[in-house]
Amino acid sequence: MSRAQSMRTFYGLILTQVLSLIGSRISGLAISIYIFQQTGNATPLTLVSFFFIVPQVVAAGLAGALADRWNRRYVLMLADAGQAVGSLLLLLSFASGNFQLWHLYAVTLLQSIFGVFQGPAFQASMTLMIPDEQRDRANAVQQLTGPISGIIAPALAGVIYAVVGVVGSILIDLATFLVAVLVVYRAHIPQPKVTTEGEALRGSMLADMFGGIRWLRARPTLFWMTIFVTFVNFLIGGVAALETPYILSRINNDEAALGVLLTVLNLGALAGGIIMGVWGGTRPRIHTIMGGLIVSSVFLALTGMAQTAVVLGVTLFLFLFTMPMVNAAAMSMLQAKTPPDVQGRVFAAVSQMSMLMLPLAYLIIGPLADRVFEPAVGQAGWSTVAPLVGSNPGAGMGLLMLAAGAINLALSLVVYAIPSIRRLEADLPDHVAEVQPEAAPIRVGGAIPDASALEP
Repeated sequence: MSRAQSMRTFYGLILTQVLSLIGSRISGLAISIYIFQQTGNATPLTLVSFFFIVPQVVAAGLAGALADRWNRRYVLMLADAGQAVGSLLLLLSFASGNFQLWHLYAVTLLQSIFGVFQGPAFQASMTLMIPDEQRDRANAVQQLTGPISGIIAPALAGVIYAVVGVVGSILIDLATFLVAVLVVYRAHIPQPKVTTEGEALRGSMLADMFGGIRWLRARPTLFWMTIFVTFVNFLIGGVAALETPYILSRINNDEAALGVLLTVLNLGALAGGIIMGVWGGTRPRIHTIMGGLIVSSVFLALTGMAQTAVVLGVTLFLFLFTMPMVNAAAMSMLQAKTPPDVQGRVFAAVSQMSMLMLPLAYLIIGPLADRVFEPAVGQAGWSTVAPLVGSNPGAGMGLLMLAAGAINLALSLVVYAIPSIRRLEADLPDHVAEVQPEAAPIRVGGAIPDASALEP
């Protein structure tokens, strides 16, 4: 496949991903508003995040192994089809009038199990579709999918929710999943050739599930950098699950203002992704990664201190502004250092390790907000922190965000000061393709057929 064809395939998949994310965010926002209005608590929404993240941690190794063994196009199709089944079940629950919270938790778990296979397969496929000199910009473009959908979805969700309710919102989500399956079916996604490193890691399915972690352990600085990201995600990811209840509490449950602020939040990420796409980031990339985390930590803390819609808009915009730069630079660095035929396992291992503490964060952040920090607002001793976060509803969650941002800032500065972290790219050489002369082809597992027979 020519470079032009590869780039067209990549951008076609990106557009499909944007469409699917718009559908998912419309239904997700509709359900979040419905649940928070019905319960008045943040815990049910943080539990949704918990049930979403658990399969990402538990099944990531299997997802990476299958991404390197199976045809990656079929892995992507399976992921989208499985998530569509989840949307259908949720649709039936709401349409029947028998919706209960545990239905949402079960469907979230099901969709996440299928969705976990998507990330490693797509990221590993990008390496073969995108030439090295275009990789930073391509990763930046991919980082735009979330912000674009985050801008469009809130603007549509309010209108759709008012007109057709939760059921109509889920129908839209289901339709976008079906479109995604059809587009991936028609796409030509190249398969990697087996390299020397890939052959050395090849083994049983169980061994392959831990192959990515073995690869990281052989590169200690990269391994410990991934452990650092684990703590970053614990701090930032946990309080990020409070996004909708926190904003609603600060703005007196104004749904229209919520949509505007979520749009502003994603405009920040969109602006950062566009700048990263034009700029390409620093060399070495570690300065983009660590600098972006430091800036983001500062504005997370300031978001917790924001008490008006205008100030919230500014801090939310700047909080997400650097995150696409961080993610794009980190992904480009991994793609450059990792052999293509083991990238599924390595990317899965990085994802698994970096999200390892998120389930704990989601389990504790909701009860902390609902039972400890929010009830403490205005009570004895609160006057100590009131000048920072105020004494109105949402101030308790604001204090959680302030603390998470401050701790993450201190941790990031300490890690950035370590010389081996700053020399990471120089010390870890780029992968140079070295194909085995008589290597076995990538295996096709289970009942999934060889996709070559169905290539357009």
